[in-house]
Amino acid sequence: MQSKPIALTILDVVSIIVLGISTYLALVFAPTEAVMGEVQRVFYFHIGTAWIGLLGFIIAAIAGITYLVTKDLKWDRFEVAAVEVSTVFFFLTIVLGSIWARPAWNTWWTWDPRLTTAAVTELIYIAYFMLRQGIDDPDKRARFGALYTLLGGISAPITFMVIRLFRTIHPVVIGNQSAAAQGGFSMSSDMKVAFFFALFAFTVIFVDLIWHRVRLGALQEKVEQLKLKLSD
Repeated sequence: MQSKPIALTILDVVSIIVLGISTYLALVFAPTEAVMGEVQRVFYFHIGTAWIGLLGFIIAAIAGITYLVTKDLKWDRFEVAAVEVSTVFFFLTIVLGSIWARPAWNTWWTWDPRLTTAAVTELIYIAYFMLRQGIDDPDKRARFGALYTLLGGISAPITFMVIRLFRTIHPVVIGNQSAAAQGGFSMSSDMKVAFFFALFAFTVIFVDLIWHRVRLGALQEKVEQLKLKLSD
């Protein structure tokens, strides 16, 4: 495996810095929301992790299409990296959402359309790794994985749009509020600073983690090729 690029080392440092700044903006800089109080501060990381989940799942689908066209395994590595990172972040989204829901809805979980589709999406991508584990041939595994991400990729935008398509208690903070929503609020200028910086910070962290995971995937591929040669 090649030595760690200087650019990646710099990106590691930048990721830590922007995460620290984002944490400060969310916990200190942004004002306390008048109705929900301190728990509303979860919102900034909740949306940041959700953004990474959506972004990664869409990127994985694009990488899957690119692999099917080119048959180049580097796109399979990129696809796996995007799914793996986004699955973790999307799980964090669900956990942070539950923390927010407890005071807003008086329950940790309810089968609201947004929460239901989010849980289904998370399970879909967990199953993606189970599918890959059951296939030994690298090319066949990559092909099936690519097809799966195309189908799984449909669930991500559905999860995002469902609160705009159906009546739901989940708040629409950006855009028109649903009449049934609970826990919504309007953002002040300081809240918007914390919000948009959180999106930027998590995007930087996403790129950093993807880069690391792709490099790890290349190493795993070399090990797998050596095992196949030894078994011949």
